[in-house]
Amino acid sequence: MSPKLVEVGRHLNIELLTNTELVELNGKPGNFTAKVHQEPRFIDLDKCTSCGECAKVCPITCSNEYDEGLSERKAAFKKYPQAIPGAYGIDKRGTAPCKATCPAHVSIQGYIALINQGKYREALELFKQEHPFPGICGRVCHHPCEEICTRNDVDQPLAIRELHRFLADYERQQGDWYIPEVAESREEKVAIIGSGPAGLTTAYCLVRQGYQVTIYEKLPVTGGMMAVGIPEYRLPRDLLADEIQVIQKMGVEIKTGVTFGEDITLESLKKDGFSAVFLAIGLHGGRDLGVENEDAEGVLQGVDFLRDSALGKDVAIGEDVVVVGGGNVAIDVALTAKRKGAKNVTLICLEAREEMPAWQHEIEEALEGDIQIVNSYG
Repeated sequence: MSPKLVEVGRHLNIELLTNTELVELNGKPGNFTAKVHQEPRFIDLDKCTSCGECAKVCPITCSNEYDEGLSERKAAFKKYPQAIPGAYGIDKRGTAPCKATCPAHVSIQGYIALINQGKYREALELFKQEHPFPGICGRVCHHPCEEICTRNDVDQPLAIRELHRFLADYERQQGDWYIPEVAESREEKVAIIGSGPAGLTTAYCLVRQGYQVTIYEKLPVTGGMMAVGIPEYRLPRDLLADEIQVIQKMGVEIKTGVTFGEDITLESLKKDGFSAVFLAIGLHGGRDLGVENEDAEGVLQGVDFLRDSALGKDVAIGEDVVVVGGGNVAIDVALTAKRKGAKNVTLICLEAREEMPAWQHEIEEALEGDIQIVNSYG
């Protein structure tokens, strides 16, 4: 049959439609209309030389249906040696649940497959196609991907967060920082207000496309809530600085101590030649309880307390501290207060212990840190 297939493939009046299913056929012989549904091949038929290099480096292994499952093939494959057309194709079976759930849409299954093959550098590069902070998120991400991991159907999810934390730690140990390539420089300049995760990620994506990017930050430090909202014991400042520095090496300029509306305005940015402004001012405010005397002396907002502590300001808290709340911020406040010298720290929340919104390992760390937790109280 192969000679006939070759003849069909070379015939000038025959077009081969691969990955195609006939959906509807209307009309009569000699005068009809066919409606077809074609799945993408993901490899350009006109450019593929059938060299097979894509299959050699493909990290995904699948069961080979051509051999009735008796052998394996790669996701980039050619069905059999005499297949017509001779080009390779890529078998993509939808979007992995972990990738679909990830807010950054990182190719999780891809970088884990590369890690499995010992290709750590390639795994890091794949991660950074969508996300500039493998180390930071490897420590503080709430990892919704693990909740939806299909491995839960067997036993327990893969340690997705810890795996990209490993990639970041491996990069730091090697001392060979991966600096993503940037496109040819464009004339357009973009100003970003705020150097938190939103501002830095926007700058990262824009500079890769060749835009000239400048970030203006009100605080004396970069990182936004990553720097002043997450305690250093959870997110080391040297790690934060290293991953921000990669963005700077890509060509992003960061100016601290600049307040939008005072030091710079929209009009001044226009005069300086900026074509666009992205506001990434963050959410640095806490929520009021709506109870009497909550503005009394000695009552502090958790977010303000964490920020002032991170900036090295002297915050008077005394020896006995009560923290109201049962989330991760409340845990951070309690543990930070303990580190600042408070002898007795009590955390009070409305929720029962099993209903607390804080992560379980955070609750355990608080208990180990001699924090008294009072549940179902309000």
